[in-house]
Amino acid sequence: MRLNGQLYADDFFGKSCAPFYILANMENLGQANAIAAAITVTQLNRQAKALLESGLARLWVEGEISNIARPASGHLYFSLKDKSAQIRAAFFRQHQRDPTIGLKNGDQVLVFGQVSLYETRGDYQLIVEQVEPAGEGALRRQFELLKKKLAAEGLFDEDRKQELPTLPSRIGVITSPSGAVIRDIVSVLRRRFPSVPIVIYPAAVQGDAAPSELIDALETAIRRNECDVLILARGGGSLEDLWAFNDEKLARAIAASPIPIISAVGHEVDFTIADFVADLRAPTPSGAAELVVPDRDEWIRTVQTFATRIARLGQRALEDKSQTLDWLCRRLAQASPSAVVQRSVVHLASLQQRLNISARNSIAIISHRLELAMRGLHAVSPLATLERGYAIVEDAHSGKVLLSASDIAPGDDIRARLAHGHLIATVSTTTDEDG
Repeated sequence: MRLNGQLYADDFFGKSCAPFYILANMENLGQANAIAAAITVTQLNRQAKALLESGLARLWVEGEISNIARPASGHLYFSLKDKSAQIRAAFFRQHQRDPTIGLKNGDQVLVFGQVSLYETRGDYQLIVEQVEPAGEGALRRQFELLKKKLAAEGLFDEDRKQELPTLPSRIGVITSPSGAVIRDIVSVLRRRFPSVPIVIYPAAVQGDAAPSELIDALETAIRRNECDVLILARGGGSLEDLWAFNDEKLARAIAASPIPIISAVGHEVDFTIADFVADLRAPTPSGAAELVVPDRDEWIRTVQTFATRIARLGQRALEDKSQTLDWLCRRLAQASPSAVVQRSVVHLASLQQRLNISARNSIAIISHRLELAMRGLHAVSPLATLERGYAIVEDAHSGKVLLSASDIAPGDDIRARLAHGHLIATVSTTTDEDG
């Protein structure tokens, strides 16, 4: 906009700019008012910086690193370029969440940040908040797009999450049948509640075939309907290693599952689409095993606590009724000394005795039931079976429990778990005959 020969900055930058102006016609040196209103270079740079930061949102930029510098301050400075242009970039130490020592000239990267201006020199630059390799950055963008899409459809909503059973009758695990993950899960489950059986649904957890195999394993578990909770598990790895669990079809299959699913993929800092759509996310596969069953010893202590509490309540009720009867007897005795009252006293005494007997019987029945329940819980424990002289025989190398003589060959090593300790032995012969 022009006013009295003056040119305002909104002609260049738009209405959002604060109104400053420059001298439009220098021929008339007598325009003292215009000269007095001129701004300083600092003010110009400051307003230009405000325009850049308010006019351009934080964004991702892809390019090649060059002219990298690492001063003692810990900040990182470099240029980001492509075939036709370049821009200065500043990656301040407080934003460097991941190690940056591996960055070097020539790296193709994705940079996320805010366009700004360094006022002191008037340099246009990019204030960097995050740097990723270009390949991994593309995957992360796909991840974010799918995450937003499924979230908009409500697949992550808490109100559609299913409750886990307090004590599952059988637990299904969808993972690779080899590797440390399944061994860790089985080890934790055996320690916490060994009487709950485990069913393994094998599937690849990495590579191009992994998503379809994971979906097939999930569909098999749903079709067989033999477990009331499932654990979807994999160990840690890079974004590419975990990419199978960011598959849209797998996410929709998890969301549609009638069986509650715990997602236990990677380490605590790793997040996948499966984590968001599952009914519960565990930080690690071992953590999923901790969450899916209660601690057996704690359950036994809880049963014993309830038994003690019921016995105390019964005793207290008996004492209250006895006190009431004593009070009534005294009132009757005071009201009439006749034979009728005397008979009433005798009758009340009989009632008191019957009440005492009934209360004791009730307490005895409840105590007996609790004892039977505790025995039943102990009876299903594999440890109780071992104490009767039995043993659990496993392949000494794979840890697999042996159910048939055909599962092992002469010369193989086996391990027998007894009630106290283990035996390591070598098989000399096998036979398929029972007895």
